[in-house]
Amino acid sequence: MDYVEVLADLDEQPVLHKSRLLLLLYAFAGENNEGAIEGITKLAKLDFLLRYPTMLKHALEVKGASTRDLSIEDHELYSVESEMVRYRFGPWDHRYRFYLNLLVGEGLIKVISEGRKVIIALTDKGFAFANKLSANSLMQIYTKRAGILKRHFDMTSTNLMNFIYDTFPEIVSLNSGKRIQL
Repeated sequence: MDYVEVLADLDEQPVLHKSRLLLLLYAFAGENNEGAIEGITKLAKLDFLLRYPTMLKHALEVKGASTRDLSIEDHELYSVESEMVRYRFGPWDHRYRFYLNLLVGEGLIKVISEGRKVIIALTDKGFAFANKLSANSLMQIYTKRAGILKRHFDMTSTNLMNFIYDTFPEIVSLNSGKRIQL
């Protein structure tokens, strides 16, 4: 098996995606698990910045924030572990609902609908699991970046979406369904 096949297989495994989303929700949950992410669109924009560290670096620079704490490994300069596509509201992964349903089924997250608004939060079980996951050395890079996202990009879904559009106009110009590449 060659590296391309290994990476393609990895992208098809939900465990990496579920873990990344759990760590993102963990960063937004706060110390007492009282926080949440409001909306799948906001989750997608945050996950975009988490998956594409070079884009996160640029976004931090645009905001005038320090990039000193953001470490990007050499292999991440030219590739991502899992590409996203351009969709109606910007970067998107068509598997979000699948991953969220898996996490709900495992009792790790809760998805609360309030009219048209959807709130995604960790359950107590999910918070405890994400806490252990955040200490795993293999997941440290996501844990650290999710914390950076919480500090610098905890804004409304609309404001985050507009920031992404303004900061990355090349994504907005892509045809819907087109893969976002570095």
